[in-house]
Amino acid sequence: MTYVVTTPSFSGPIQLLVELISRHEMDVRDVAISPIVDEFVATLHASDQVTVDELSEFLLLAAILVEMKSRGLLPSPDEAEPDEEFVGWQERDVWLARLLELRTYGALADALGSLLERAGRAVARVRGVEDSVVVTPPDLLAGVTPADLARAYVRGIEEKPVPVVRLHHVTVDAVTVAETVVALAQRLPALGRVSFRALTAALSTRIEIIVHFLALLELCKLGHVSLGQGTIFGEVEIEWVADELGLDVGMVDSYEG
Repeated sequence: MTYVVTTPSFSGPIQLLVELISRHEMDVRDVAISPIVDEFVATLHASDQVTVDELSEFLLLAAILVEMKSRGLLPSPDEAEPDEEFVGWQERDVWLARLLELRTYGALADALGSLLERAGRAVARVRGVEDSVVVTPPDLLAGVTPADLARAYVRGIEEKPVPVVRLHHVTVDAVTVAETVVALAQRLPALGRVSFRALTAALSTRIEIIVHFLALLELCKLGHVSLGQGTIFGEVEIEWVADELGLDVGMVDSYEG
C-alpha cells in the first residue's frame, strides 16, 4: 500500500512529499517528521496487513526526510550542491537491493528447513550385518592352473592372422568385347550360317555368352554379319556377309570398341 501522511503543510503519499522537497517545491523545515512516524506506528498497531516491503520502504523514506531536515536545520559551512540531495534515492536503491538479497537468503533458509524436516523423518540403521553372516567374495582364479595361464599368454602374444578378403564370388571380366569381335571376325567366315546357340555351345560362363552377344551386335552394326530370328523366342541365326558385300575385313582385326 502507499502510505498517506497528513501534516499542516501537506497531505498525500509520503513518496510525493519526498519528491516535492527534493525539487525545492516545499521547505523541509515546515514538515514535522515526528507526527508522521507516530501516525505510521499507530497504523502498524491497528492493522496486521503491513508487509515487510512496505515497512522497509517507509523506513527508507523516513530516513531520507530526517537527513534532508538535518541538512536544512544544520547547514554546513559549504553550501551543498543541489544534485547531492538525490543521494537518498541512491541509498534507496541500495536498500532495495539488500532487501532482495534478504529475500533470497530467506527462501534458501526455507528450502534448507524443508530438507532438514524431511531428513528428520528418516531413521538411520544402527546395526550392520549379523555376525553369523559371512560374505565371501568369489575366487576368480578357481580352477585355473599354471598351464592355463601359459596357454593364455601364448595366445595373447602370438601374431594375429592377416585378414583376407575373398573375391571368389566377384565376377571378373576375363574377356573383352573388343577381343571377341576380332575372334568372331576370324571364325565366322568359315562357319557360314550358324545359330547363336551353336556358336556359344562351348562357353561355360554367363559373362562369356553376354560378351559374344555384344560382339555380334558390334559386327552387325559394322555391316559384317546379318542377324535373323524366324519366330519369337526362336533361334538367332548368324551369317557372315562381309565377303559378299566386299567390305574391308582388315578393319575388324584392329577393332578396339
